[in-house]
Amino acid sequence: MQPRIELLSTQLVLRILEEAFQLMVDPGIKVLSVRARELLGAGGAKVNPSSEIVRIPEAMARAALSTAPKTFHLYDRLGNSLVTYGGNTVQFDPGSSAVHVLDPDTLEHRSAQTADLVRLVKVAELLPVYDAQSTAVICDDVPREIGDLYRLFLVLMYSIKPVVTGAFSNGTLQPMIDMLASFAGGRGQLAKRPQAVFDVCPSPPLIWSSFGAENLIELAAASVPAEIVSMPLAGAAAPVTLLGAITQHAAECLSGITIHQLANPGAPIVWGGAPAIFDMRKGTTPMGAVETAMIDASYTEVGKSLGLPTHCYLGASDSKLVDAQAGLESGMTTLIGALAGINMISGAGMLDFLACQSVEKLVVDAEAVAMAKRLLAGLQVRPGALATAFFEGINFKGDFLKQRATRNLFSEEQHLPSAIIDRDSVRGWQHAGGLDTFERAKQQVQELLRLYERPQIAIEHEAELLGAVRSLGAKAGMADIPAPR
Repeated sequence: MQPRIELLSTQLVLRILEEAFQLMVDPGIKVLSVRARELLGAGGAKVNPSSEIVRIPEAMARAALSTAPKTFHLYDRLGNSLVTYGGNTVQFDPGSSAVHVLDPDTLEHRSAQTADLVRLVKVAELLPVYDAQSTAVICDDVPREIGDLYRLFLVLMYSIKPVVTGAFSNGTLQPMIDMLASFAGGRGQLAKRPQAVFDVCPSPPLIWSSFGAENLIELAAASVPAEIVSMPLAGAAAPVTLLGAITQHAAECLSGITIHQLANPGAPIVWGGAPAIFDMRKGTTPMGAVETAMIDASYTEVGKSLGLPTHCYLGASDSKLVDAQAGLESGMTTLIGALAGINMISGAGMLDFLACQSVEKLVVDAEAVAMAKRLLAGLQVRPGALATAFFEGINFKGDFLKQRATRNLFSEEQHLPSAIIDRDSVRGWQHAGGLDTFERAKQQVQELLRLYERPQIAIEHEAELLGAVRSLGAKAGMADIPAPR
C-alpha cells in the first residue's frame, strides 16, 4: 500500500473547480496571443479583441479535458521508457533555470557557466534516484537569445536520461524540438516516443502571454509534452488564502489546457506549477515553506480528480548555503510531494528561492529522495508468518543477526544510504576526518565526476547538434561554444 497525504475533501475539490470555472468566465482570462484568441473564439469562447479578455465556458473547458491524455511516457535517448506521467507514480528531477551556482570552495553565489551545467548533468546522470535531467542553470557565458537551446544541447551531449526543459526566449522552441527529433528519428517518431517535457508558464493572475500561449500551440502541434507551470503567489499575485491560490492555479491550468487541446486534441499536457506564499516580512517567495508545499499537494489533488498527469516544484530551500535550514526545508517538502503522489517533483539542488543551484546539495537531496521513495514502497508482507517463524530457536536471545533470513532480507527492508549520511560512531566519524554533511557531499561529487563516462553519441547526431548551436550562436554573436572544462 502506498502511503498518501490528502488535504482536500471531495466536496472541497469540487468547489475549487466550480469557482475556477467561474473565474474563466468572470473576470475571464487575458489572452495576449491573437492565434490563441482565434482558437478560443472558434471553439465557443466569448472574445473581446480590444481588451484581450476571453470568457471560456465550463462546457468548452470540460471538452478539452476529455481529450487530454491521462498518462504518457518519456523515453531516454536509447528508446527506453523511463518516466511515467499519470496515476500516482512519483519521480524526481533537479530543479531548473537557476541563474547562480553555489561555489563549494568560496560559498559565494556566482553566475552559472557552461562548466557548471555540465558538472550538474554528469552528477545527476549517475544518481539513479533522479529519473530525469533538467536544464538546471542558465549559462551566463552564452547569448541569452540561444540560452534555452544551449542548455538542452549540453544535456543531450552529456546524458541519455529524459529531460524536463523549456523554451523561454523567442525563436528557440522549434530548433529545440528538432534537436530532440534528431535522436528519435524524426518528428513523427519523437511524437510517439517523446524524450522531453517543456515547461510553459502563465502569468499570474489569469494571464496567458503571447509567448506562453504560442508555446502551448506549437508544442501541441508537434505532440511534444507540455507542462503548465502556474505560479500563483499567495498574498501578492494571488489571493492570500491557500485555497484562493489553489483556485487561481486551477483556472490558469484549465484555460491553458483548453488552448492546448484546441490546437491538437490528444496532445500530452501536465497539470503542474511552482506556486509560493508571499513572505510579508521580507517580501520574498519562500519555496521551502510548508504552506507552499500545501498549495502544491492540494492543487495536485485537483489535477488528479480530473485524471491528469501532475508536476510541482518542491525539494528546494530558501537558505543560501547547504546547511540545516536547507536540509529541513528540502527534506520536508520532498516528503510532502512524494506523499501527495505528484508525478514529477522538480527542485532538488536549489537554494535561494530557486535562484541558485548547488551540485553538492543535489547529492544531499538525493538521499532525501531515496528515503521518500522507500517510504512510498511501504511495508511488504513477506511469504510466511509476519514474525513467529523468526523466533524458532531464538530461546530469548537477540541472535537474529545469525539468521539466513536476516542476510537475505535486510537490504530489501532497509534503504542503505551513501556515505553522505553519517551513521558511524563518534570514534568512527572522527577517524574518517570528522567531516560535516557538506564536506562529505563535496567528496561525493568529486567521486561521481571521476566515475562519469560520457554516453556514446552517433557522429551524425553530434554533428547535427553542434551545427545547430554554432549556427544560431553565430547569429547571436557567439564566436564558438564555450569549453566545458
